Amino acid sequence: MDEARLSARERRVLAEIEEQLDHDEPLARRLRTMRPGPTLRLPSLTGRHRVRTLGVAALAAATLTLLVLAVATEAPVLIWLFAAVWVLTLVSVLSLVVRWSRRRSVDSRKAG
Repeated sequence: MDEARLSARERRVLAEIEEQLDHDEPLARRLRTMRPGPTLRLPSLTGRHRVRTLGVAALAAATLTLLVLAVATEAPVLIWLFAAVWVLTLVSVLSLVVRWSRRRSVDSRKAG
């Protein structure tokens, strides 16, 4: 693959910009003290957390199964059952997300 080359004028302008940046003390100080942002860590699943997560996964699988059955059979009982399990699944997922975000914020306060 061909490499893009700078013209003499572009190299000169780039050198001037680099020289100006080298003399900018506030910028150099900010770059030296810059910290990387927080990394996104997946929560470690232990004991109760693993059970909750598996429970929500089971609810999601039941919801999907009920959806397929309700669409295929058009039975009102299955449609209402799907609706109820769907709401329960959404509340459970929201609960997991809230717990995860709270643990994450506590961990970030401890680290910072």
